[in-house]
Amino acid sequence: MAQRLGESTLLLQTPPAAVSWAAVGGKKEAEGPLGACFDCTSQDSAFGRKSWEAAESEMQHRALETALDKAGFGPGQLQCVFAGDLLNQCIGSTYGLRDMGVPYVGLFGACSTMAEGLALAALFVEGGFARHTAAVTSSHFCSAERQFRFPLEYGGQRPPTAQWTATAAGAAVLGPGQAPPYVRAVTFGRIVDLGVRDAANMGAAMAPAAADTLCRFFRDTGLGPDRFDLVLTGDLGQVGSQLLCQLMEREGNPLGRRHSDCGLMLYDKARHPQVGAGGSGCGCSAAVLCGRLLDDLRSGALHDLLFAATGALMSPTASQQGESIPGVAHLVWLSSAPQEE
Repeated sequence: MAQRLGESTLLLQTPPAAVSWAAVGGKKEAEGPLGACFDCTSQDSAFGRKSWEAAESEMQHRALETALDKAGFGPGQLQCVFAGDLLNQCIGSTYGLRDMGVPYVGLFGACSTMAEGLALAALFVEGGFARHTAAVTSSHFCSAERQFRFPLEYGGQRPPTAQWTATAAGAAVLGPGQAPPYVRAVTFGRIVDLGVRDAANMGAAMAPAAADTLCRFFRDTGLGPDRFDLVLTGDLGQVGSQLLCQLMEREGNPLGRRHSDCGLMLYDKARHPQVGAGGSGCGCSAAVLCGRLLDDLRSGALHDLLFAATGALMSPTASQQGESIPGVAHLVWLSSAPQEE
């Protein structure tokens, strides 16, 4: 069973492993620096469906189906799937997975959903509650714009702090640890709200939550940033990443060059300046993790990765009522080794 370290961190005694994974992306994502890492991309943003919301469901279905195919599994070999998205009632997940016949746990953690799902899926396997589980999430630029901001036809200007919701999905299948990458530990985030009200500056709203979770992990484990090849956030973008590094420096845990952010890895800003401060959305960090970084852990190009996905726990209704934007960050320690050598 998992061992609690300090205040908030769970160290997995028999670390589960990612058995297989897959990433799906849209046209802009295929043209970015990680385009070749996707298992499936489409030049059609609707993915052959009649609405943006249905397109997002299609992406999520394809991501999980591809991950299962890569493992040689059928849906019946999953005892539980943890899934979520940005849409009301998580309809991207609900309609994307409804025909698979797998026990379903719906999650809402905004852009932190992939880390939240991975953490819960790993704990289910490690605790003996399931042999194989999966974590899957998605986002779609057009469905998110319609829900959170304005119809695309409005053509509103985007401030420099705004981020671009990724049209992407990622899925990972977890099981008993036999080959890397392994899930070594998880730290669930607390809600942190410093009063940011600008819905076009998500990075500023989420950076304090990322700093809180990272500092609690380092304090609980006695480790520091220099223990890890990469401390990865998702998705703070350019503004939030700068704020995070300042906060971590102030707390005595400078990240330096070990830090990167999924929102800054997914797009080529020179080619697509409209992405502004970088990428965001549940599918952004999920696609970066499942498209590139899990492969790097399996190959040994990376040995230890902290994946700290951040979410802005807002809704259009709360924003219109003048509420501030609470943030949360969930952390997963992924490693090429199941324990210290």
